[in-house]
Amino acid sequence: MKNKILFLLFFCILNLDASERLKVFFDAGGGPGDAYSVVISNGAKKAAKDLNVDLKIYYSDWNPTKMVQNFKSYMAQNPAGIVIMGHPGDQMYLPLIKEAFKKGIKVSAVDTDLPKIREEFAPLGFGYAGSDNFSSGVLMAKECIKKFNLKAGDKVMVWGLLSQPQRGLRAKGINDTLKEAKIDVEYIEISPEINKDPSLGYSVFASFIAKNPDTKLAIIDHGSLTAQLTQFMKNLKANKDKLNIAGFTITPTTLNGLKEGYIDLISDAQPFIQGYLGVWQVVMSKKYAFSGFRVDTGGGFITRENVNIIEPLVKDGIR
Repeated sequence: MKNKILFLLFFCILNLDASERLKVFFDAGGGPGDAYSVVISNGAKKAAKDLNVDLKIYYSDWNPTKMVQNFKSYMAQNPAGIVIMGHPGDQMYLPLIKEAFKKGIKVSAVDTDLPKIREEFAPLGFGYAGSDNFSSGVLMAKECIKKFNLKAGDKVMVWGLLSQPQRGLRAKGINDTLKEAKIDVEYIEISPEINKDPSLGYSVFASFIAKNPDTKLAIIDHGSLTAQLTQFMKNLKANKDKLNIAGFTITPTTLNGLKEGYIDLISDAQPFIQGYLGVWQVVMSKKYAFSGFRVDTGGGFITRENVNIIEPLVKDGIR
């Protein structure tokens, strides 16, 4: 499947009609300064350059309601396609995506899957590039159990987004797997305010650690919030050898945290390629009637042992 996708990708780039420039809107998730949004946008911009696309990046502050509102607004402008993130879930998005396809607007998803919508609209070009959130959570928990030698009764903090129907599946995968191993899971929901501005999370983290000094591991189910943990740990003067930190998404800040030993494990869903393939999908569907592809971009882990290999790519905004 991967070789097939690469063949189609390069074949279609070489054969695009440069005279027809499609307009595509792309939801980058957070805000203009959000580290994850920057990388996924970089991938979308590279695809737009390669495919001669008039790309419009927009932001939703990681807010599902705002994602839906933005989709309505940009659908009204009748672009060739819209690339969305699936945080609002199938139910909220279904009627809007039906309307979009009726209008001839191609839609595809990145970062968070919409499996029911994808099942219905894949023949019309609705695809997904990103990790399977539940499986990603399970893999993270299993890797943590192995890497940190977790045993029954060990206390682990999980900071996630269970309240969001699709996005929350990653935290569910983490929680379920740890609980099956009889590990003491203390779950905290990321508030909308912290979801939008992760720097606001310090007081929550500091309060939890003060009340639970025996915490062996904190798993942060949010890329931009993970990037804040190095500073949180320094502010607390926390013992980085006793309190382990695992999270998601490699960024320049997270990379430094890994090298300094404040962050121990990162699961990376490679947002650059998500952005690239999201734009590629809607263009290929619009111009060549390709159906939707599903590409799993997750599964890799980054630690102090291998971080130097990808450090130049992180600094270039590719990883």
